[in-house]
Parts: sequence; structure tokens; C-alpha cells
Amino acid sequence: MTTAGRAISARRVTSAERAMSARRVTPGGWVTPGAWPSRRTLLRATAAATVTAAAGCSGAPPAVQVAVVWSGGELARFREVVAGYDAGVQVISAGNDIDAFLRARQLAGTSPDVAILPRSGLVVEYARRGWLRELTPATSYALPPGLADLLSADGRRYGVWVKAAHKSLFWYFPSMLRTPPRTWDQLVTLTRRLGARSRAGDGPAPLSIGAADGWVLTDWFENVLADVAPAGYYEALAHGEADWRSPSTHTALDRLAELWSVDGAFPGGGRRALLTQYEESVIQVVHHRRATMLFEADFVDDVSGRFRRGPEQPDTFRFPGSRVADRPLIIGGDAAVAFAGSARGADLVRWLSAGSAFQPWLRAGGYLSPNVSVPLDDYRDPVRRSLAAELRTAGTVHFDLSDGLPGPFTGSDGVGIWRIMQDFFADVTNGVAAGEASRRAIGQLAAAARSTGGGR
Repeated sequence: MTTAGRAISARRVTSAERAMSARRVTPGGWVTPGAWPSRRTLLRATAAATVTAAAGCSGAPPAVQVAVVWSGGELARFREVVAGYDAGVQVISAGNDIDAFLRARQLAGTSPDVAILPRSGLVVEYARRGWLRELTPATSYALPPGLADLLSADGRRYGVWVKAAHKSLFWYFPSMLRTPPRTWDQLVTLTRRLGARSRAGDGPAPLSIGAADGWVLTDWFENVLADVAPAGYYEALAHGEADWRSPSTHTALDRLAELWSVDGAFPGGGRRALLTQYEESVIQVVHHRRATMLFEADFVDDVSGRFRRGPEQPDTFRFPGSRVADRPLIIGGDAAVAFAGSARGADLVRWLSAGSAFQPWLRAGGYLSPNVSVPLDDYRDPVRRSLAAELRTAGTVHFDLSDGLPGPFTGSDGVGIWRIMQDFFADVTNGVAAGEASRRAIGQLAAAARSTGGGR
């Protein structure tokens, strides 16, 4: 939410490239079916098509064109990856509005051969519109349980996962927290204790949270919901087959209210947290040390590496569940698709799905493969090596819920589930009783689901 991958316009911090990448791990801005892309997007798509046409007139075989959400360091790493392919590849960064970009290209009849999409819901939608080509991955393509069917429509595979984000992590400095909490109740107790000390001026706030980015709040909600819901309910919500007004949703929201309403939980309080973007929330912990703990995905270490003060490295612990044995594992990811009519695009996607394709990125660090056939020894990045091992041993892996929701329900700035969770956060940090705040949020969730075909 994958981490991502979502849109910088909503999930990413516009002030930095890595924060942009983090938002991508939570998808790009949504353009509703039938809506016209912006003039900027149309011009950008037309310019990219013109470059391709010019290349085709040069006499050399045209390069396989790939549209991606990545920028900065991630874009550079991916270009190193495709440099190992046996044909020319042209990589276009469509940025946070890749959905609008691809709709404009489809409208113009100039779709790229391949796209890297930050949301499984887009893969299914494009497939059902007839835009995509059915795919056969490499024989070495192997996934954790729970991911295999997310990129299929009507029993056919239209996408392969190429990058993952581990979204069930808390970050902290061992010098500031000797014993991390192992259960949800321990986390609440610790937050209350540290919150009381912070109010007395005797230490930092317990938690930092980038509530200005709605995807951060949905990541919290997804981890708690995966812990308290019965088997199958989480996935049924993503598929539009469950009722948002169920007891499980009530319980998850009540738990969040219990924690988020703790007096002194966040630096500057709830109102300040609603103005804090993801990247700033990391800086509050790793540079200013105004908070003890931060919850977010493995891409936190990229921001930490740029802003950390002092030699101490942050450590992680898993998002705590009801019991020590019940630790939810949520992941986000980016998927490669091939557009209809492009056999060369399908060949490139098959190559990308092999365990060996991303070796340059594995060596450079900052990359987590969804492919569990990749040997752990191939990871030079110790954080990702540890997280890759978890993907192999987790009993159940849940994919980022908001990334699977349809239409505008998936969320962007001021829209969908992101906005609903921000309203809920504002309520519980402003003294609204947990029961009333949960009732309001569930009503909004159910209404949004009905209006977009995302459940009841």
C-alpha cells in the first residue's frame, strides 16, 4: 500500500520521493468509470505515445513500453532490472495518477505494452473491460497463501505480483523502549502509561501517526480487523460480499478508538496528527524523538535512513494481536499486467515474474519480493531478509483491504475509506464517545459500499 502504491495525491507525501513511493504502496488517485482524464494527463499520455511512435520510425524494433508508478530511486532500480531483459524496454513514470494516465492512453488507442499497477482492484477492473491479456507466469513464481487469486477475473490470471510491502510493523529505538508490547492490550497499557508521562512533560508521546494521509489510518484499521474478524470476513469485504455493519467492524473500530483516544497519545494531540503527513510522522520518531513508536510498512526505513539522527538503528516489532500467537500480517504490492494485443508485453511480464529478475534491486536493498521462491540469501538488505522469512512462515497473509475496494471507495484525498477513517480519527481524538464514533463510521462505510458495489 504497498506499499504500498497508491497516489501521492493522497497516500504519499508530496515533499519527498520516498514518501511518494510509500503512498503508492497505498494506490493512486481514482478516476471513476466514464470520467474524463485531466488535460495534464491527456497531454502527458500523448507525449509518451509520440516518443514511442518516433522510436518506431527509427528503423530499430520498438522497445517494449512499461508504465510504472515509481519515481526517483525506485524508478532507477527498476530500470536496472529491465536492463537485463533480452529486448529493449522503455520505462515511463506515470506517477501518482497512473490510472488516469492509462485511461487516457486507452482512449487514444496507444496503451503501453505493460503497466505496473499499485492496486489489485485496477487489475480486475481493466481485465473485465477487455483491456488486458491473460498471463502465464514463470515456473519459479510462487506466492504466500492468500495472494494468488487477487489478480484474476472470471478464473483467468491477468496480473503477477512483482513487489511487496510488509504493512504490519511498528518501529522504535531500543534505547527508548526496552520491551515492546506483544499483545493489543499491552500496547494500550503502554500507550496510556507513556501518554501520562508525556502530559507531565516527562518524555515523548507514545505514538506518531501521519493521519493527514488517509492510507495510514486504513492500514491501522486493516491490521486490527484482520485480528478480530472470523476467517474469510476480511476477504469477503474486499470482494463486496460482506456487510460492513457486522460486529467485527464494530469491534475493530472500538479497539482503535480505545487506543487513539488516549490523552497524550500523539505529539501535539489529535488535531496536530490530522495535519501530519506520513513522512513527518517518521521524522518525529527518528530525528526529533517526539514519539516513541511508529506504525507503518517496511518502507519506513527509507525515510529513516535520510533523516535519522545519531548512529542508533531503529528496530521493529509486529503489529500486536489479541494474543501473542495472533499477529496479523497485511501486505501491499505492485502488480504487472500486459495490455491486450501485446504478446511482447506478456513475455516481459512472464520474465518479471521469475525469482531471478529483480536481482539488481535485491542487491541494492529496499526491495521485498512477493515471490517466496527467491532465496533468503539473495537479500543483501537485512530488514527485507527478515520480512521475506516472515512471508514464508505466516499462516495467513491478508492483502491491503482498501486496495481491493471498487471505485472511489478505495480512497484518495478527501474521498472514500480514507476520508471516512479520518473523520473517525477526528471524532475519537476530539472526545466523541467510542460507540457514537464507531456508529457514524460504520454508517459511512456501508453507504459508500452500497454506492460503489463494494458490499452492504
